[in-house]
Amino acid sequence: MSDSENGKPTGDGIPEAESAEAKAKAEAAAKAKADAAKARAEAEAAKPAWEKDPVTPEWIDAEEDPLVESLRSAHGEGLLSAKIFAGDLVLDVRLDDIRDVCRTLKEAHGYTLLVDICGAHFPQREEAPLEVIYIFYSLEANRRVRLRVRLAEDVEVPSVTPVFAGANWPEREAYDMFGIRFAQHPDPTRILLWEGFNGYPLRKEFPVEGIDTGAAIYPEFYEGSAGPVAGTGTGWKPPEPPAEPAEPEETTGEDV
Repeated sequence: MSDSENGKPTGDGIPEAESAEAKAKAEAAAKAKADAAKARAEAEAAKPAWEKDPVTPEWIDAEEDPLVESLRSAHGEGLLSAKIFAGDLVLDVRLDDIRDVCRTLKEAHGYTLLVDICGAHFPQREEAPLEVIYIFYSLEANRRVRLRVRLAEDVEVPSVTPVFAGANWPEREAYDMFGIRFAQHPDPTRILLWEGFNGYPLRKEFPVEGIDTGAAIYPEFYEGSAGPVAGTGTGWKPPEPPAEPAEPEETTGEDV
């Protein structure tokens, strides 16, 4: 039996078996690293343009999309435009038709998941500076659709709570942060701030340094029939401090 088979040191003092094993591990690690780098490069190359930085996604016309054709057939001029941006279908909808379009998406096309409703403010648009964005998702089609409506100041948007009960809180948040009001909403009150708060924090003109919020005009607790909005108080009151013990009466020598 040779010295190497007995595990005896080679010329550099390392057993030959251990040396061969270390060499094999190093080669395997180098190969795995190279394979991982190749896989990352292939995955990066396969990404669509909008996922590659700094390429900006382009708006693509979507008038021939089957879903767009069906919605346009159902709602006619209520559908103002249809484009694809970063893989998502974006539809501009006439204000008065938004609830009906949402209902059609849900009942006829399976967009049963309301992902979000949010607001936006574009002060440079004088006629319609406010915008409401609705995001829907279809589990069956594995597709996301965005609806947008533009509106002027003091114009109400039809609430979609009759179609999606989950629209209740997002619509209240859009009112709270942007001042967008929704007609026929079941509870059109602020959800993050109190009634009487000065301004709408997500509008572009809201100063970053803050303003007088109006908090000082409210007490620290409300009766059950009061509250920031009449009838919404919790009825909570701070605990009353314990009564101080009565001081003992002074006695005189005559009482002894």
